[in-house]
Amino acid sequence: MSQFSRILIAAVLCTGVVACSKKVKDAPPANTSGSTSSGQTDTNPAPYTPAPGAYTAEDLNRDACLRQRSLYFDLDRDGVKPEFQNLILCHAKYLRDRPMARLTLEGNTDERGSQEYNLGLGERRANAVAQALQAQGANSSQITVVSFGEERPECRESNESCWSQNRRADLNYTVP
Repeated sequence: MSQFSRILIAAVLCTGVVACSKKVKDAPPANTSGSTSSGQTDTNPAPYTPAPGAYTAEDLNRDACLRQRSLYFDLDRDGVKPEFQNLILCHAKYLRDRPMARLTLEGNTDERGSQEYNLGLGERRANAVAQALQAQGANSSQITVVSFGEERPECRESNESCWSQNRRADLNYTVP
């Protein structure tokens, strides 16, 4: 390996490390006087509260309901199942609280059916989730719908267990 190649690789690695470094913000102290009513210094930081409209990728991982980003559908159906109502409520609240957040809803199907049918079904599934989020207060300008039909399977086996994993709508946030 030439010296130029080594220098180039080192430069790329250094750039990657710098680009991936994380800035940590200190939380403001909960008690500005620095002491509690008993006279002891308060060492517990204030809970995390984002600025209004601000959000980060870490916000999406703080709440267990936000970590779930797929809703599953029955065969040839596009209606959101009642078991996903709490998930819809959670994500709708996230979008309401963060007007700058953007969400892409990706509709997916299993391998059965024609490509045209599956693209249409995937779109109907993503639209059903979008409508459910909007009914709970999410703004339509925050949501984009795409359909991948059968093109992005989670599971590639040809059986019901696998197909049921592929009949889904995925929620993917874009964090600026």
